Parts: sequence; structure tokens; C-alpha cells
Amino acid sequence: MNKHSVAVLGATGYTGQELVRILRDHPGMFTRFATSEAEAGQAVRGTSLRYVKAADVPLAEVDIVFACLPHGESGAYSIAAHEAGVKVVDLSSDLRAGQAGAEYGIPELWRDCVRGKTLVANPGCYPTGILLGLAPLIRAGLVDGGKPVMIDAASGVTGAGRTAKREYLFGEIAEDYRAYAAGNAHRHVREIGAGLGRIAGGEAPEFVFTPHLLPVRRGILETMYVPLVVGAGVGAAVEATHSMYAGEPYIEVLGETLLPSLRDVVNTNRVAIGHAAVTGVKDPLLLCVVALDNLVKGAAGQAVQNANLMLGFEETAGIGR
Repeated sequence: MNKHSVAVLGATGYTGQELVRILRDHPGMFTRFATSEAEAGQAVRGTSLRYVKAADVPLAEVDIVFACLPHGESGAYSIAAHEAGVKVVDLSSDLRAGQAGAEYGIPELWRDCVRGKTLVANPGCYPTGILLGLAPLIRAGLVDGGKPVMIDAASGVTGAGRTAKREYLFGEIAEDYRAYAAGNAHRHVREIGAGLGRIAGGEAPEFVFTPHLLPVRRGILETMYVPLVVGAGVGAAVEATHSMYAGEPYIEVLGETLLPSLRDVVNTNRVAIGHAAVTGVKDPLLLCVVALDNLVKGAAGQAVQNANLMLGFEETAGIGR
């Protein structure tokens, strides 16, 4: 098999490092260029490459680009590469609203829309879990749209990137747990709303999204309080979720009352989804808990899933199960 050549832009960030690691074992792709502004000239661990600066990569000479550069910078490189005739997966937020015709890529929800495309916007880590958890419930008509879905989401510190910031120092996060960007102020809110609207085929259910910082390296746990229509219950939610994701290699649906933890998913491309009934409340309410690794299914692993669909490979190629 002739392998497709790859450029990983931003290869020293946490997501870029994860991509380089995954691509080392991919049967149909190999990393030809890996970029770093600060470490240009240094060796790329585990490969025979040396980092180069992003501006020095001849984009037209590779088959596919993974752009993991900072938000506000990544999209420009992605569009330039795409205009040069190269396939692109952009992992920043720059193209997720469809800029330059980019397709939004959660394979389990919109696989056929991604297959064969040349420009794909990789979803954010928080939206990935939220949309995968809520999609079966919305499509089955179980969600009461007259009340907001309450979402408490907690991420490991690698979700904030590798740039040094005081609030992410070990001494600041250890033995602590805190909310941030509260009040629907997080940059992922627009992306979540757009995804929910697409799932619903119209107006998105209202939601309140509150992210939290976990004192761990990696992993996301999202706890969602979902108002249900009268007569619906946890059994219907589990059945709808099982039915929608039957045969999906990276979705694990737990039975009633079983809820996932980070240990179920860290260092894998899996998403674990669990449900539980909520008692002692007037209106029917469902607890939906979703766990995933923010660097794999929330970023690099899903990017490779999308690239596999774009290039015609098996979706699991290089990622495993």
C-alpha cells in the first residue's frame, strides 16, 4: 500500500503529540512534516524527523494536513493547504461553523457527510461527548424541549493546551476543583447549540453548560440533567442509545444505573455513556453521564477517524478498538 504523506502542524502541543503517536502505527499514513515554532530543529521523539516551523512546510507536497495550531491561527493554514489541493482536518475552533465549506466531523453522527470530503473541522472535546450523549434522546423524541438541559462538564488540564499559564500550574490545580467560563460563556457554547440544532433538525433544545477543571492530566466526564417528556424513562433512554450506536466500535453504552468513569476511557478512543433515573423530582428527569479522553476521542483519535473516512480507509485504521 502506498502511504499518504502527512503534515502535523502544531506537533508539540498535547493534541499534536497524540497525533504523531497514533500515526506511527497507521497502515496508510505517515508523518512527513511535524511543526513547532519553539522547538524547530529538534528531534521528533519516536521518529526520524526534526521539527520545522509551520511557515516552512511545503503544504502542496503532502496528501493531508492535520492543523493543531492555536485558535485564530490554525484556520488560515488549513484554508491555504486546502486551496493548494491538499486534504485537511482542522482541530481548532476556526472552521467549525462551516467556514470555507468545512464539514463538521463527528463520524458516529454524520459519517456519510465526512466520507470523501477534502476539508473537515474536527469537533471540540466537550461538544463531542455532549452531542453523542444527547443525540439518541433527541432523535427518539424523549427530550422535553420546554426546559433546558443542564450540563456539568469536567476536563483534565491538558484540555487547556500546553501554553504555560499561571492558573494551570501544578500548585494551582492540585487538590482543587473549580468551574470556569460559567453562565454559557465558554467558546464551545455556540458549537454545542449548532450541533444540537442539526440533530433536532431545527431549533436546538436550550441548555446551560458549565465546564470545570479537574486536577488530572486527561479525560472528560460530562453529567447532563435531561428533562424528559411525560411517560419517558431511563429504560427508553438506554434502548434508544443502544439502538443508535449498535455496532459502533468506539461507543460503549452501559446498562441502567451503570455510570462511566475516566478509567473506562482514558488513553482510548472510546466514549462511554451511562444513564440513571432521577427520583424525588416533580417532572421526569434523566441523568446522562458521558466519559471520553479529551486528547484521543476529543481530538487526535477523532481526527484520524475523520481522515480515514476522507481517504477511504477503514474508520478504525491506526486507532484500534
